[in-house]
Formats: sequence, structure tokens, C-alpha cells
Amino acid sequence: MTKWLLLIFVMLFVPNVSAEGIDALTITTNADGTQDYSVTLQVLAIMTALSFIPAAIIMMTSFTRIIVVLAILRQAIGLQQTPSNQVLLGMSLFLSIFIMAPIYQQVNERAIEPYLSEQVTSMEALELAKEPMKAFMLSQVRIKDLETFAKIAGYDQLDSPEATPLIVLIPAFVTSELQTAFIIGFMFFIPFLIVDLVVASVLMAMGMMMLSPMIVSLPFKIMLFVLVDGWSLVMGTLAKSFGLGT
Repeated sequence: MTKWLLLIFVMLFVPNVSAEGIDALTITTNADGTQDYSVTLQVLAIMTALSFIPAAIIMMTSFTRIIVVLAILRQAIGLQQTPSNQVLLGMSLFLSIFIMAPIYQQVNERAIEPYLSEQVTSMEALELAKEPMKAFMLSQVRIKDLETFAKIAGYDQLDSPEATPLIVLIPAFVTSELQTAFIIGFMFFIPFLIVDLVVASVLMAMGMMMLSPMIVSLPFKIMLFVLVDGWSLVMGTLAKSFGLGT
């Protein structure tokens, strides 16, 4: 996993790396025999941009869709802090690893292992690593979003979706993921909304208007979620939404 993250990071943020690699440290010998040490700007740029790795990887995987759906689901049930944010992030992370495992395997087989065994150069490895990631994002992105960002970037016409540069594909993919996540979240929200409406109507008919419907409906929503094996249903739906198991 770490090797894959580093390779994608270099692919995104250091596109001009030479096949011979980066000289990390330059040693200059002075006339009096002393030596000066200096770090190249490329290495400084890499070290500075390390903090962008999580954001870049999250935006290129299934993580965004999963975390948004789980957050909407928690809101629909009416539990503000349960499961906690840490639990939701952990669930999203490991489900993303599960969903992206075939893509990781392709990147490893096509780019990382050949590069480590010195069968291909660094630039060739980067190009090989792009293909599985682009294929995954293209399989999930909406054509409308792709065309929108292509026009904004000045690409009036592309030969094929596969020819879409990453600078256009990534924001289009994120936009599509948010759209899909809200659609799935809406479908999960409807049953709990119906429970809220029924409970509110019953309380009003009984004249118990001072009692909050949320307090009464919460245990019923939790019971409904447990009876239908909700977590398995949610996780299975999210996985199948990416084409797994079909």
C-alpha cells in the first residue's frame, strides 16, 4: 500500500522526474577542503507536498462516496455522534481498501514490481500506473461531469474518454462521486423519514405535542435498521455500486 501511495504521489505532483531519478543531496567541495551540503528543490517540493497525499488518494478512490453515504445514514437514523466520526472514517477506509484491492493489484503488477525489478524506468512505471486508476475513475464518472470540466479546462474535443488528462478526470470523478453518494443517501433516508412522519402523526393525534417525535422515533428506527440487517445491506449496496459482485 505504501509503495502504491508514493508512486501515485510522484505521478501527480512530480511529473518531470527523470528516468535516472532525483539527486537528493548535492555536495560541494570548497578550496580549503571543507564541504557544503545542499538539498535540491525537487526534494524540498516532495517533502512539502507529502501532506497532500491523503487528499489526492482519497479523491481518486471510492472513499468519498462511502463516507458521504455513511454520514447521511447516521443523520437519517437520528444518531448525531454514534457511530463516531473515527468509526465512520475507519469503516470507509477499510471498505475502500476492499473495493480498490483489484486496482491496487493491477498497479502493483503492471508498474511497481517491474520498476522495483528495474524492468522499466520511473517514467514508464508512472504511465503504467495511470492506466488502472484512469480505468476505474472512467467507469464511475458521469459523461456530463467529464464534458463540463473538459470545457472549463479548454479541451473542446477529446479523441476518447481514455485520452482525458488526470487534471480533468479527477475533479469530474469527485463531482460524480458526490452526486452518486447523495442519490444513495436519499434512498437510505426515505424509510427513516416515513417512521418519523408516522410517529409525529400518532403523537399529534394523541395530543402529546410537547413530546419530541425524535425521542420516540429513534428506538423504532434503530429497531428497523437492526431487523433488516442494515449494516450488511448498506455495505453490500456500496460495494455493488462500484460493480463488485455483478
